[in-house]
Amino acid sequence: MEDIVNGLGRASAYGALGLVLLILGMLLIDVLTPGKLGRQIWEDRNRNAALLLSSALLGIGGIVFTSIWTTYDDFGKGLASTAAFGVLGLVMMALAFLVVDVLTPGKLGATLVDPEPHPAVWVTASCNIAVSAVVSAAIA
Repeated sequence: MEDIVNGLGRASAYGALGLVLLILGMLLIDVLTPGKLGRQIWEDRNRNAALLLSSALLGIGGIVFTSIWTTYDDFGKGLASTAAFGVLGLVMMALAFLVVDVLTPGKLGATLVDPEPHPAVWVTASCNIAVSAVVSAAIA
């Protein structure tokens, strides 16, 4: 029974940390794109904004998963590693977003919240997943 209670405590702590990182990811995407992200997705039903946010959340989830999976034996180290690598992933995704914005014509943030589907959103979403895969590989 003690193992179950201990496991529930660890899962709760990792879950709370993961939730904080996901919220930070949402806030980061909101800062990088014009307008309010919540309004873009839930009220305007903007698929571009939804795909961009979804890719960031999946990326952060992958980083959190990898960090937990590789450091579960040492709880304190696992939490610290998850926080550090999660923040690193967010920073790297933001930098990748800005690099793509500089290297491509137009303003990427404006393109991604345009109500018309745009191929640039797929490039940016793929970049989010690729960056998170690199960070996850570095963890493992």
